[in-house]
Amino acid sequence: MKYVIFAIITFLLGPVASMAQRPPSLSSPEVHADNRITFKYFSKKAQKVMVSGEFLTAPQAMIRDTSSIWSVTVGPVKPDIYPYAFTVDSVQLADPSNTQIFTNERFKRSIVEIPGKTPLVHSLQNVPHGKISYRYYQSKTLGTTRQMLVYTPPGFKPNGTKKYPVLYLIHGGSDTEETWTKVGRANFIADNLISQGKAIEMIIVMPYGNVRPAPMADFTKDVVSDIIPFVESNYPVLTDSKHRAIAGFSVGGGQTLNIGLTNTDKFAYICSYAPYTATEEFQKNFSNYAPDANKINSQLKLFTISVGTDDFLYESVKKNIAMFEDKKIRVKSYIVLGGHTWMNCKQYLATTLQEIFKN
Repeated sequence: MKYVIFAIITFLLGPVASMAQRPPSLSSPEVHADNRITFKYFSKKAQKVMVSGEFLTAPQAMIRDTSSIWSVTVGPVKPDIYPYAFTVDSVQLADPSNTQIFTNERFKRSIVEIPGKTPLVHSLQNVPHGKISYRYYQSKTLGTTRQMLVYTPPGFKPNGTKKYPVLYLIHGGSDTEETWTKVGRANFIADNLISQGKAIEMIIVMPYGNVRPAPMADFTKDVVSDIIPFVESNYPVLTDSKHRAIAGFSVGGGQTLNIGLTNTDKFAYICSYAPYTATEEFQKNFSNYAPDANKINSQLKLFTISVGTDDFLYESVKKNIAMFEDKKIRVKSYIVLGGHTWMNCKQYLATTLQEIFKN
């Protein structure tokens, strides 16, 4: 009988013991009214915990209390959306208490948003909202099924008579097709600018740009031969070059140049954000570049290149701008403060959306 009683007690206490071993529920990050941020992390075993982010000039040490909760308060921080991470005994981790994750295949980071006193262009505002759809298409180029995200504007009717222009928007090198919405807030930026009458109603297609181990040039073929035909077969879109734009950030900015400038009959708007161009495809396309400048200038309605003065690609981007100018191709450059960040990237996109499809 005593064994039965022991078994019952063990069964009843099991959940309690299990709960006692769980880490405490933490609120992290906490954004305070004065724009300071408190970060928290629980660990009994860690010897050193740091927080790093693009709002800090250097990683900040977190302090452990008697309950093994590590914390630090930083700031105040300028309103924006920022990636950050914890480093626990030399291992980088996303914040386990934060569901907002930076979508990236290499870096493990979280996201914190500091709201402004007046709504920022990327913020969720009380305006009509478009829709993000996850779509799959068959890439004959790559021999596989791939995913893309498609933004359709407020009031979009898939079977309606209205046809829309299309922006093809490419992420950075180790990002994913979700980064433009989860970090870049492309959908909210479009919603807000459309509601203000500053941007044209458009469809935004965000494909997965990484094609490893295939050559990067295969993504150019994928866009032209597979992605565009899929979009034009499944959405009510305008199919001439004057209603087709391409833009991208970092590696995606380099892909934008490769795709757009070798297909100026297909894209009248090319907007490259802090482009990374140290690739075989770019060298092949532009090392001995001898374009018909008059023809290209007549085909392009807008060609822009953007970069920040603290961007590690700043000097190479300036050289590329100078190269295109030397070839007599009309290019508008946007030089802003800041580095190779998604904070700048949102600015580039917000500027672009107010310019494309308007002439």
